[in-house]
Amino acid sequence: MGADPGPRGVERHALSAATMALLYTEGFTSMAVDFTIPEEAKAIRETVRQFVQAECIPAEQELHAGRPYKEVLSTLRGKARAQGLWCPFIPKEYGGMALGPLANALVQMELGESHLGALALNTQGPDDATMLTLLTYGTPDQKERFLKPLLNGEKRICYSMTEKAAGADATGMQTRAIRDGDNWVINGEKWFSSAASVADIALVMAKTSPDAPRHKQFSTFLVELPNPGYDIVRDIQTMAIEGPLSHILGGGHAEVKIKDLVVPHANLLGGEGEGFNMGQHRLAYGRLRHGMHNVAMAQRALDMATKRVLERSTFGKPLSERQGVQWMLADCATEIYIARLMLMHIAYKAEKGLDLRQENHIAKVYLANMVHKVVDTAIQLHGALGYSQDLPLARWYTGIRSQRLVDGPDEVHRWTVGRNLLKAYQQFGTTASACGGDLL
Repeated sequence: MGADPGPRGVERHALSAATMALLYTEGFTSMAVDFTIPEEAKAIRETVRQFVQAECIPAEQELHAGRPYKEVLSTLRGKARAQGLWCPFIPKEYGGMALGPLANALVQMELGESHLGALALNTQGPDDATMLTLLTYGTPDQKERFLKPLLNGEKRICYSMTEKAAGADATGMQTRAIRDGDNWVINGEKWFSSAASVADIALVMAKTSPDAPRHKQFSTFLVELPNPGYDIVRDIQTMAIEGPLSHILGGGHAEVKIKDLVVPHANLLGGEGEGFNMGQHRLAYGRLRHGMHNVAMAQRALDMATKRVLERSTFGKPLSERQGVQWMLADCATEIYIARLMLMHIAYKAEKGLDLRQENHIAKVYLANMVHKVVDTAIQLHGALGYSQDLPLARWYTGIRSQRLVDGPDEVHRWTVGRNLLKAYQQFGTTASACGGDLL
């Protein structure tokens, strides 16, 4: 068989005559599966890629050299807005770029290569998903008072749903909100409220109707911070390696005590009893955003590992020539390839308005484990240097362990996927529809 080197030095082997004959039998009509990315989406991806590489990654070094964070971020955001890069998925009438699911996925997969990427475009978590919630469910007054300053980058917001006792089961939360005239009074505690220590607004979920059906017992409230009724006890220490900027960048996870917190009824978001449904709407995007950024981090880690093995020799031979090393790189490439296809398929379904819940569950688990494997391999190929804190790999490694827990632990998502497989088989006599069968 002949070989065509193709782009980037990739060998393309010609199909055998027998295979071609099978494909092009009499009456066969060629029907392409179109993976073409629209030109405008490719253009914005390239613009963002250049911005991250030319501005965000160098700005990381400025931070580490001691330049004030607010100054660095302000400069980055000014440059981003000058190029029309701001709030990628927000409609233009609200000051955003109005990107659809596919274009936004491409952008996020570039932004994730730098921990300043999403912040530069005001698309950082947990703010981004909460902006979407306000955009979908907020009243005109709530959009003016709460959404507008978030979109302008003037304020940040956190989401206080999780509780220590309830864990992944949001319907087990015990924080209570009781109506008192034109106000609600909230009491309880929250656990792992990400970015609460840097937030100006909190979105707090509480039980308002204990006797209602399970998923209609909860409501969500907008709370202006600081507030004496919303006490941030501490930022919980985790296994992640932290530096002076970790919590400033929004990486903290707060323990919160809520005592006699008075919230005006006008700050009830989405209506009484809609808290759980809105929470699932919000988390659905958050899970995908984590996955998109995981692909970007994995790509950067693989690039670092590949550069390292090309430069390093052991026992008189370049490390890159060792078959075992090439296999390690190949395994990482496979993981990233599958991850990209997952996200592209989900983006396609989102563009078409199709149900993507099953794929979202599957991708959430896969992408969290994928980034762990790739970064771990990059550390291994760097040897002691990778294990040290001279490179970002060790910090990434300790941070990404949370990906298998946040927005629902792996086990809960796998449980849901398994139940859906059983339901599909009972209904159709095959599980195909619950494991990507609609691709066929």
